[in-house]
Amino acid sequence: MIASHIFSAKYSIYRLVYFETYNEINDTIAREKQLKGGSRKKKVDLIMSFNSEWKDLYFDL
Repeated sequence: MIASHIFSAKYSIYRLVYFETYNEINDTIAREKQLKGGSRKKKVDLIMSFNSEWKDLYFDL
């Protein structure tokens, strides 16, 4: 939790627009690496397909 707070403060992140959940840590790590390796356009397209209004999803968790 602290690491994510430091990351969000450093990059001025103030809205959660996309998330995925996994039961297994290895699946989580593999997906994170896959997403990090993708282009910004692919990431934006993924967000648009999930949350086209870029609504803050934090309170929906």
